[in-house]
Amino acid sequence: MATTYELALEKTKNGTKPEVAAAELVALMTLDEKIHCLDGGVPFWVGIKDITTGGYHSRPFRAAKVERLGIPGFHFSDGPRGLVVGEATAFPVSMARGATFDPELEVRVGDAIGKELRAIGADLYGGICVNLLRHPAWGRAQETYGEDPHHVGEMGASLTRGAQRHVMATLKHFALNSMENARFGVDVKVDERALHEVYLPHFKRIIDEGVACVMTAYNSVNGEWCSQNNILLADILRHEWGFAGFVISDWIFGVHDGVQSLHAGLDVEMPYRMIRNAPIVAALSDGLVTEELVASAVTRTLTTMLKFGVGKLPVSDRSVLLCSEHVLLSQEVAEKSMVLLKNESVDGASLLPLNLKKSSKIAIVGRLAGVRNIGDGGSSDVMAPNVVTPLQGIREHFANCEIVYNSQATLESQVQQAKQSDLAIVVVGYTREEEGEFIGDSPDTVSMAALIPRQDDPDLAREYKNYMIENHHYAPDELRIKSRNGTFSIGGDRESLRLLDADVQLIHAVAKVQPRTIVVIVAGSAVVLSEWINEVPAVLMGWYSGSNGGHALANILSGAVNPSGHLPFVIPYDESHLPFFDRDAKSITYDYWHGQWKLDRDGNKPMFPFGFGWSYTNFSFSNAEIEVSETVKFRCAVLNTGSRDGATVVQIYAGRNNSAVERPKRRLVAFKRVEVRAGETVHVECTAPFQNFATRNIENHSWFVEQGLWNCEIGQFSGDPESLPVALTIRQRIEL
Repeated sequence: MATTYELALEKTKNGTKPEVAAAELVALMTLDEKIHCLDGGVPFWVGIKDITTGGYHSRPFRAAKVERLGIPGFHFSDGPRGLVVGEATAFPVSMARGATFDPELEVRVGDAIGKELRAIGADLYGGICVNLLRHPAWGRAQETYGEDPHHVGEMGASLTRGAQRHVMATLKHFALNSMENARFGVDVKVDERALHEVYLPHFKRIIDEGVACVMTAYNSVNGEWCSQNNILLADILRHEWGFAGFVISDWIFGVHDGVQSLHAGLDVEMPYRMIRNAPIVAALSDGLVTEELVASAVTRTLTTMLKFGVGKLPVSDRSVLLCSEHVLLSQEVAEKSMVLLKNESVDGASLLPLNLKKSSKIAIVGRLAGVRNIGDGGSSDVMAPNVVTPLQGIREHFANCEIVYNSQATLESQVQQAKQSDLAIVVVGYTREEEGEFIGDSPDTVSMAALIPRQDDPDLAREYKNYMIENHHYAPDELRIKSRNGTFSIGGDRESLRLLDADVQLIHAVAKVQPRTIVVIVAGSAVVLSEWINEVPAVLMGWYSGSNGGHALANILSGAVNPSGHLPFVIPYDESHLPFFDRDAKSITYDYWHGQWKLDRDGNKPMFPFGFGWSYTNFSFSNAEIEVSETVKFRCAVLNTGSRDGATVVQIYAGRNNSAVERPKRRLVAFKRVEVRAGETVHVECTAPFQNFATRNIENHSWFVEQGLWNCEIGQFSGDPESLPVALTIRQRIEL
C-alpha cells in the first residue's frame, strides 16, 4: 500500500503542482512533526561522536523524515570533488576544474558525482561551492572555481546541471564566506554595488539554473549572521531572485538565534537537533512564532523534494563507484586543468614537451612527488583508494627511462641526484596541513555551547543509532589523512602565499646544478613565485589533481596531451598587490577590488594574468565581429598556427574608458574553450547577456547598462596584447 508521501509523489508526477501537494502533506502533519522537520533530526551528542569517529565518511545525513506519513526525508552528502561517503572517485578540486574553462566538461563531472551519490542513497549534494576567491590565502580556495563572478557562475551552474540529473544540489555558502580561521565570528562589511556586482552574480546564475537548495554561511554580513540575515535570505534570495527551494544552515554552529533564523527564511538547521529546536518550541508556546510560519518552512522543503522525486529517485548500482569511466573522466579533467606557466628553451629547444632518449635519467625530487595529496581534509575529503601520485605516473609513462627517487633523501643528496641526471622534476606546494577547511577550535563558538541541549532525546538517539547500523559504508582508515585525533585535518587559511622555505631552498639548489629543471606546483590557488621562477625554464600548475593525477601529469610532460588549462585567478609579483587579508579578523570590509581587477586599477603588472596559460602550439585570432540584439554576440576565427593539435580559451572582456561609475578596466563577459587541430581554423561565437555589462542602481536597487562606447577585447587572457578590439555601442541606457 502506498504511503501518503508516495501518493503525493504520484500526484506531482500526474500534474499537481509540487507546492500544492506539499501543502496538503503539511496539513496532515502534527505540530511536533512539523517542528521535527526544522532541523537535521540527528541527536547532538550521538551525532557529534559519530561525525568525529568516521561517520561523515560512512553515511549520508538524513533530515525532515516523518515516519507516519512515509516522508523519507532528504539524505545529504558533501563534496565538491566527489562523493565523501565510502570509497569513491576523486576528481580534481573545483579550482583545477575552473582552470579548464570548460562548462560542458563540468556537466559531465556533476553527472558522474550524482551517479555515485545515488549508489549510497544520498539525494542532496553539498558540492556547489562558489564563494568568490577574494584572496588566495583563503584555506578553502580549492573548493571554488576562481576570482571572476561570470566564470564562477558558469562553472557552478554546469556542476549543478550535471548533478541534478540524479540528485538535488546545494549552493553554498551564502554569502561572502571566503575566510576560514575567522569564519565563525567575522563580520563582513560590504556596500550594495560590491555585494551585487562582485560577490552575488554567480549565486544568482546558479539560482536561475534551478538549484534545489541553498546553504547559509557561518559569518555575518553587515552586522547580521547569514543564517538569520533578512536582507540576504528574504529580500535578495526569496523576493528579488525568486528562489523557491529550501535553505539549510552550515553544519554545527551555523545557527545563532533559532527563532530569528526561522523568521528570516532558514528552513533546516543541519545536521543536528542542536540550537534551534528548544527556542522555537518555546516561541510557539509564547506566541512569538506561529504554526503557519513553521508550516511554510516545511512546505518549502517538501515542495523541493517532490519536485525532484526524492524517495523514488533511481538508485545506482554500486559498480558505478570508482568505475573506469569516472576514473578516466577524472584524468581527463586533470589533463585539461594543468596550466603551463613557463616553458623556455634549453639548448635551442623548448624544454617541454620532453623528448627523451631511451635510458635517459630523470631525477624526481620534492616532498610531494610520491605522496597521496588530493586536497583538503575537511568536509570535501574523498576516500579515494589507489591515487596515482606524480612519481607513479612518471615512472609508468617513462618506463624506458631511469627514474631516480628517494623519499628519505637529504637536500644534498637530492641535489646530487639532479646533477647526475638528464633533467629534474621538482614537485612542491601544499597539503591539507597548509591549506583547507578550518576544523580547529575557535573562540568564536565558545559562547554558543550553552545553546546545545544537555542530553539527547532517548527516542531520537535510539532511532539514529539504528540508522547508523543500517547505513554504513566502509572506507579504510589509511585513506583518512589526519592532523589530529579525529577524521578531519585542522586545515585553515594559508600563513603565506609563497612556497615553504624548504621547497624554495630545494628549487634554488636543484636549478643551480641542473639547467633542465621543471617545477610542478601542487596547490589550490595562487602561489607567489617571484623569488625563484627566473632560475628554472619550466613551471606547471598541477593542482590537487584527483585519482589519476599522476597519469595526467606524465601525459602533459611527455606531450601525449597538449596543456590547455588557463589560470582562474591572477598571480601577482608580490602579495602587497592583493587585498588586505587577516585570517583572524573580527571585522573586514570587502570592496569592489580584488584579483586582476585590483592589479589593473592600481597599475600593477601581474606575473601571470587571469586567464593565462601556454600551450605546445600557438593560436591566432582574426575576423572579430559583434552583433547586438537581445544579447551581445561576439564572433572570431581561431587558427592553430603550430604543428600540434591543441585547445585554447576564447575570452571576451568589456570595459569603459569614460564610465560614470568606477568599474574594472576589463571584466570577463563571455568565454569558450575550443579545440583546434594543427593548421585548422575554427569559427567561434560567444554570447553575453546584457546583465554581464550591468551596473547596480543603488537608488532603487535595480540594474542598468550604461549608454555609450564599450571597449571590448577578444583574447586568450586578460590584457592579452594580441587581443582583437571590438567596439560595442549602447545607444541609450538599458534598464534591466
